[in-house]
Amino acid sequence: MASHILLVIASLLAIICASATASDPSPLQDFCVADPTSSVRVNGLPCMDPKLVNANHFFSSELRVPGNTSNPIGFTVTIAQIPGLNTLGLALGRGDYAPEGTSTLHTHPRATEITTVLEGSLIAGFVTSNPENRLVWKVLQKGDVFVFPIGLVHFTFNVGNGPTATIAAFTSQSPGFIRVGDLFATNPPIPDDILAKAFQVDESVIRKLRP
Repeated sequence: MASHILLVIASLLAIICASATASDPSPLQDFCVADPTSSVRVNGLPCMDPKLVNANHFFSSELRVPGNTSNPIGFTVTIAQIPGLNTLGLALGRGDYAPEGTSTLHTHPRATEITTVLEGSLIAGFVTSNPENRLVWKVLQKGDVFVFPIGLVHFTFNVGNGPTATIAAFTSQSPGFIRVGDLFATNPPIPDDILAKAFQVDESVIRKLRP
């Protein structure tokens, strides 16, 4: 009986530990600067020879420059290409918004996002999971910070009179990006009747929403 209890406790501890560490694996060395020329395929990128590493491998100036927002949604993202972030479980990007620009409804299946407003103002919000489906949102100003929990559908929208810029950090080297609108443009397509039932609309509406 005692051995069964110990087994149950051990199983529960294993589940708790697995849940607590359900993110990018911890590195086994000081750093693992990405070697994009390697033909080896791993979960991430292989490491460069540490003797060849220098400060530039941990540096990026890409986020100084505003991105081009001349597109239908008035929004663009610039992801910092920093080889030294390889295996460290982080990613960093800049978001630029034209007036009324939006990141649209999307989710990052592998990361929590924390966004800081550099300039301008925007609405930031996310939707909690079913059955509550509650919208949690706030208007952000310069210097404000907002957190989007991992996996939840979220959005941002520029409510200022001019451009808005943000810096976003992600708790994964590869956060993933799934835009809700892309459900209408999968390859191969999701059948109209399935989408119609999912969104509770007529199939003719689905056909109009397809690109």
